[in-house]
Parts: sequence; structure tokens; C-alpha cells
Amino acid sequence: MTVASSSSEIIYADNSATTKLDEDALELMIDLQKNFFANPSSAYKLSRPLKKILKESREKIAACINAEPQEIFFTSGGTESDNWAIKSSVLANLNERPNIITSAVEHKAILNSCAALERLGCSVTKLPVNKFGTVNPDDLHEKILPQTKIISVMLANNEVGTIQPIKSLAEIAHTAGKIFHTDAVQAVGHIPVDVKLLGADMLSASAHKFNAPKGTGFLYIREGLKLLPYLDGGTQEFSRRAGTENVPAIAAMAFALEKNCRDMERNSEKISACAKILLDRLRNNNVDFILNGGEIRLPGHLSLSFKNYDGETLLHRLDLKNICVSTGSACNSRQVKISHVLKALAVPKDYIRGTIRITFGKENSYDDAEIIGKNLLEILMPR
Repeated sequence: MTVASSSSEIIYADNSATTKLDEDALELMIDLQKNFFANPSSAYKLSRPLKKILKESREKIAACINAEPQEIFFTSGGTESDNWAIKSSVLANLNERPNIITSAVEHKAILNSCAALERLGCSVTKLPVNKFGTVNPDDLHEKILPQTKIISVMLANNEVGTIQPIKSLAEIAHTAGKIFHTDAVQAVGHIPVDVKLLGADMLSASAHKFNAPKGTGFLYIREGLKLLPYLDGGTQEFSRRAGTENVPAIAAMAFALEKNCRDMERNSEKISACAKILLDRLRNNNVDFILNGGEIRLPGHLSLSFKNYDGETLLHRLDLKNICVSTGSACNSRQVKISHVLKALAVPKDYIRGTIRITFGKENSYDDAEIIGKNLLEILMPR
């Protein structure tokens, strides 16, 4: 995707950090902000269209992940959804010193939620991953304890794109009578997500990852699952998440997700082709690098580790050429320490510091991939 700047066009290739807001979704938000400003909880007729919009948005989102509308709870985004799932599952049982199982490559929204609960007396078990970033279901089977309250493993990794065997992991959890949650923030809207097929009891999603506005998201909670409310107050979200709903953002989220799911196959083919163009350029010029993650990965997602290079330097050199990439998770962009994900994958030390993440989105073109490849080669192999 190219965007205009004060000097020239910029190629944006950091779509795992955030995506461009869909133009039609933006128009929908503006219309609702201007013309439908009432509080949806009010009783007068001005609020009725907003109640209907909330209902229809819930139905659209539910249909996209094969859930029931009453199983969709609107939140402020993936971080809130993760916090709600993890913390509310154990806070009612603190006197039992509950155990939480997660993986070593989770997003900080999960890992820091677990760390906060550890300080309250919970125990946390982190499952290892192989060199591709994949959890072995046998490891989960061995680690479940009687006091385990929840198991949380992400559907797709935000740094290396690896897709986890969630169905198998959820089956193991359920056989042991445990709750299973998956952080699907990177996956929803980009790969098929079916909560019934996956077997997840809870699933987190964030709107800005699929061309919807920042500051909104949802948590899927399987019907019948008891979970403490995240916010106490009014009766919004079936009395489980108080606070006046952000109807324009919610409607835009439902619209953008429905659109992305409808166009998913076409988008996936295009961004996978972009990734191949870039990889072919590097390989054809004998660049020494490692492609992190497994074969089963998010389309268009590249985590590249270059031997004896510095990822921060590569990022800034590309930025000077008006190309936006990342060194890993956007939530860690100001930290120069090595990512916990790359450590868990045991990326060799002469490659690990030279890691950048390039993630193509549906707005990107084949020309973008060619230009990124050309400029990378100029940096890596100066004449």
C-alpha cells in the first residue's frame, strides 16, 4: 500500500501492527456520528435505530466466526478481550491458587495478564514451542494440573505468523475439563475462523487488524460459560461489560469484518503472491537470511532474520527510503531487546538481531513487493 506524505509516497508494509481503515467503513462511522448520536440504552425513539445497529452488528460478526449473536461481547480491542478472558477466569478462585497455561510466544496482553495474576498468587505454565513457533499438543497434555483454570494459546502469532493447532489443543483442554481461550487478533478477517470447528470457549479479536477503527474489538464467550463481568456498572453487553457502546465503531467493525471475510480468498492470494515476490528476490540474489515461522502461517506475513545485521538499522534505512516495516510486535517497537518470540524459536544469535517483520495487506501491490525487495538488496548488498 502506498500513502502520500509531505515529500513522496510511502509504502506501508506493517499490516500486522495495524491496517488502513476501510473507506466505506469510515463513511459509515461519520454518518452514525453525525446523525445517530443518541445513547442506545435510552428509551425514546431516537435510540431505537442504534439498538437495531448494535443487534445487526452482533449478528454480522457472529456469522463471520460461526458463533451465536449472544456470544459476541463488544470491547475496546484485543488487549481488553485478552485481559477479560484470562483474569475473569481465575479471579473468582484465587483462594485455590489457580494455574494458568499459556505458550511462550503469546502477545504481551496475555503474558502480562498472567504475570499480574502471578503476583496475586496464581501459578503460570508456559508451553515451549519448536523452531517454527508451534506448540506440541502432547506438551499441553502433560502440563495440565487439577488446579488449572484456563488454557490460552494464540491462533496466529503476531511476530512470525505461525498458526497453532488450536483444534487439537482445545480438545485436550476439554477432555481435562478446562476452559480454552485463543487470542485470534492476528487471524480474524485474514484466515477462516470457525469457533465451533476450533472448539474455543473464548476468542479475542481487534477491529484495527482487519481494516476497522482502533479502539474497538470483541470477545467471543461460548454460551453457558460463566465468566465474571469485566466492567461493573450498567447493563450493557448482557450485564457483563458495562459502559455506553461505541456504536459507530462497532458498526464499522462489523462492516469491515464482513467485507474481509467475503474477499478473504482473493486477498490471501494477492498478499501471498507479494510475499513470494519479495522472497524470490532475496533468494535469487543469495541473501543469507532465515524465514521465521512454519509453513502453516498467516498469508503475506514475513519475519526475516538477516545474518550479522541489526534489525533496527534495517528498519531505519528502509524508513529513509519511505518503506514502513517493523522489527517485531508494534507493542514492543521502542524496545531494542530481543523479542521473547524469537528467543523461544531459538533463532541463531548471528541472525536474531537482524530480524525485521514485513506484513503485506490487501492494499499492497506487486510493485510494492518489488520495490521493498530492491531497496532491501541495496542495503544488504551495496555495490
